[in-house]
Amino acid sequence: METLEQRWRDPAFVADVHAWIDGRLAALGRPRTGEVEQPHVTDWSTVMRVPTGSGPVWFKANDEAMAHEAAVLELVASRSGGRVPPPLARDPRTGWMLLADAGPRLRDVIAEEGTLTRWHDVLEAYARIQLACEDDVETLLALGLPDRRLPTLPGAYAALLAGLGDVDPRLPGPEAVEELCDALAAYGIRETVQHDDLHDGQVFLGAGVHQVLDWGDACVSHPFFTLAVTLEGVIAWGVHDEEDSEDLEPHLAAYLAPYEAAYAGDLREAARLAMRLGWVCRAVNGALPQDPERTHVRLRMFLDGKP
Repeated sequence: METLEQRWRDPAFVADVHAWIDGRLAALGRPRTGEVEQPHVTDWSTVMRVPTGSGPVWFKANDEAMAHEAAVLELVASRSGGRVPPPLARDPRTGWMLLADAGPRLRDVIAEEGTLTRWHDVLEAYARIQLACEDDVETLLALGLPDRRLPTLPGAYAALLAGLGDVDPRLPGPEAVEELCDALAAYGIRETVQHDDLHDGQVFLGAGVHQVLDWGDACVSHPFFTLAVTLEGVIAWGVHDEEDSEDLEPHLAAYLAPYEAAYAGDLREAARLAMRLGWVCRAVNGALPQDPERTHVRLRMFLDGKP
């Protein structure tokens, strides 16, 4: 049986993509000036680099589970104040899209500058995007974003554990997850779009500002769930990938500032609860049958905050 990786490289698929790209670029008035490259191929998506006279553009195709990304990106971009670039073109049937080049990755800039302070701006801007999308939840769900809101999480967690082998005996049952969800819900923070994989390879310095790309893993959930991956999973490891080498407090403060202004209160305890539950969300939302170890790592992060 043909895998998605094989399909992404199939000459017939590639030819169809090239024809679609050329048609969209012609409509945009920026025709292709060279050969298309395919630097990224995975089980779930492929990305191609397309040279044009006014700089490269990028084509992306997702599997069916994430084919909604282009439509979601268009909506979120309209609420982002320039912090999420909209597609240059998209196909509603296939989910294919073209994106402008977004400049250097934050990961590469951090390696040169030797500091994570740029994350403060990224996190504050991202929180404002989440706040701006609070009224769009039903639209986002209709577009295909997974529903990982608090009432859904205990049942999804139970189903995940039931399908896993060799479950860590320390993991609590769904009743404990439900208690944590109820405690977090008591803060009254509205659920919204949540990137669910916000790391330094998804942030770019396009248009002179930090921009957040790759919303394929996004879901509708408690907004603070993002702190699990971004703070504990990425920023805490610092510039040199050393565990607990970065003080998380300034980064947390930057993220919470727009929320504490909007909700008029100290939300540190809510953030603490959400950072634990965020790993449950990530384990459920990012579970791949072919990669159970990644799910086990996320569940260990839920237990210990350590992989």
